[in-house]
Parts: sequence; C-alpha cells; structure tokens
Amino acid sequence: MSENPKKMVAVGEAMLELAPVEGGTFRLGYAGDTFNTLWHAAQLLGARARAGFVTRIGVDKLSGRFLAEMEADGLDISTVQRDAEREMGLYMIELEGAERSFHYWRQLSAARRLADDPDTLGRALSGADLVHVSGITLAILLPEARETLFDAIAKARSEGARISFDPNYRPRLWQSPEEARDTCLRMLDHTDIALPSFDDEAALWGDATPEQTLERLSGQGVAEIAVKDGAQPVWYHAEGHTGRRDTPVLTELRDTTGAGDAFNAGYLASRLLGHSVEQAIGMGQTVGGAVLGEPGARLGKDAARALAASLK
Repeated sequence: MSENPKKMVAVGEAMLELAPVEGGTFRLGYAGDTFNTLWHAAQLLGARARAGFVTRIGVDKLSGRFLAEMEADGLDISTVQRDAEREMGLYMIELEGAERSFHYWRQLSAARRLADDPDTLGRALSGADLVHVSGITLAILLPEARETLFDAIAKARSEGARISFDPNYRPRLWQSPEEARDTCLRMLDHTDIALPSFDDEAALWGDATPEQTLERLSGQGVAEIAVKDGAQPVWYHAEGHTGRRDTPVLTELRDTTGAGDAFNAGYLASRLLGHSVEQAIGMGQTVGGAVLGEPGARLGKDAARALAASLK
C-alpha cells in the first residue's frame, strides 16, 4: 500500500452471476453494477487506493466464497456486513449475439438491508475520498433505508468525499417511473460526478439527445457529467466546458454485460489520481472496451491488472 492511498467506496449489491460459455453451460461468478465498478477500479489502482464495497451478504458458503475472493483480489472486506437470515441474490445472463438480457432472483437478497444500521454505514463511508452509488443501489432499498443512505452520503460529502452516481435505471426495480425520478433527483442533490447511460436517461426522462441529458443534469447542479452512449461518442460537461470524445471502434464484441460499469471504473480511477476529464473518459473507454470482448461483467484479474499500466 502506498503511503497515502486514496479511499474509494462503492455502495450496492453483489449477486451470484451465471454467465453463458461455450456448449450451453454457465460460469458461476459474482457481479453487480457498483461492485463491478469498484472491483475494476481496485485492480487498476492497486496500492494507490483502498477499495471497500459496502454491502450485506449471507453467512452461507457462496457468500463466504465471495468474501474470500474479494480479499484475494485486494478489496477491503471490513465494509461487508453478514446476515444470518438472507443470502446473496442470483441472476443469469442470456445472450443473443453480443446483446444480453437478464433473469433475476433477488427478492430476499441480503443487500436490501445494507443501510439498516446507520452507524455501520456511516463508519464504512467515513474518510472516503470517493463514494460511488447507483440507481440500483437506491432501488433495492426500502424508502426509510434510502433516507439513511442519503444522510450518510451527505455526511461523507461534508467531510470531503466526492460522490459519484450512475442512475442505471432498471424499471422492474421501481414501483413507478415517478418514484425513480423523485429518488434520482434526491440523489443528484448530493452528486459531484454523474455517469449516466443515455438510453437509461431517454427511457426515464425522455431525453432526445445526450446533449439534453447534459443540460438537464448540469441544471440540477451536477458539476461533472459524462454520458455513455454505447458505440457513440461520450459527451461530457466539466469545469464549465462541454465536449465529446469519440468511442473507439471495437473489432471483437462478445458480451455487453457490465461495459458501462467498467467505463465507470476507468473514469473514476483516473479522476481519483487527478487526471483530466478527457483522460478519464479515455481510460473508461479502454476498460469498457476490454469487458465487451469477454464473457460476463468482469475481466479476469490478470487482464484487469494489465490495464493498470495505462493509468500512470
């Protein structure tokens, strides 16, 4: 560990992942939007950061294996709570070409209780340089637990943490679009860095273009925004400047699962080290592009750590 490592924290749900491989079989792994982001960022940053995942898991063997893998991969496991009454959720990826659809079993996920203890949550976020949250994190919590999370985020921000938010809109997780919009507006009041995907923003807010997403979010008071749009350019707004950066053309596209999360990882790791927004977008595109060429939501550990050479 470096002398003054940065502290990066992500809050959310990790699930058992069944990812298709050749021959009609599935590979068992662990994934979840904020976890994918934190895991990739941890591999990129190495000793330059301490990466903690704030979640809740069971006490069963699969939950224990997840915790052991986290520790082996260099993540801080002190922020993980255990729940004797619940287990981790499960999802299965179904591919048609490179495009994916998902089947979920998460109603009794222990992560739904991650904000039940305000003191534990506050300690997990204390001292963080960066806190990353998503719309999925917010959607799986009961309304009173969301309030606990908002309070903890506000306190961390007042103590110097930057707050990153990927709205990651999943309609099935919300009671209504109105609930999703109201909750996201609350979250944006605490957000320093917004990392939306344009298709989600179009679905939830009716945005016609990425530029309209930038205008809406900057009007909400968010100072730094990067709008992902698949193979299209990334539009950004930061330090009073609006611009775009073309997304490199990929020669191999295998699975789109987790690509946006991986972009977030490259972007946030780069910004945590003080790089410019354009440099951060480039790093996000590099990591996201690598994930698009592999099955599942995360790269292999060696492949992820090999990309760290690009993050000086």
